[in-house]
Amino acid sequence: QVQLVESGGGLVQPGGSLRLSCAASGFSFSSYAMSWYRQAPGKERELVASISSSGSTINYADSVKGRFTISRDNAKNTVSLQMNSLKPEDTAVYYCKARVGVSYWGQGTQVTVSS
Repeated sequence: QVQLVESGGGLVQPGGSLRLSCAASGFSFSSYAMSWYRQAPGKERELVASISSSGSTINYADSVKGRFTISRDNAKNTVSLQMNSLKPEDTAVYYCKARVGVSYWGQGTQVTVSS
């Protein structure tokens, strides 16, 4: 079955960096686009970044452009999100998503940006 396992979250000060990873299994990873979403308390889940199956097409939310970088390693079945210049408003649970017919989500990893 499809499994997505996120890791790398934590507490960081404003201006700091974190790198999230998502390990995928149970499907042909290199054939599908992948996405990172986030959900802050009291807010709807929002798309942060997406990457095509080959990695050639990447999109970012305006709020993270220039600060976050999504990448994937099809040999290792992983997708990553490098987050730099973090702000308190980036605080949220971050989720990895794969759409393999239907959407599959990981369990999420908490990112807290606070001094």
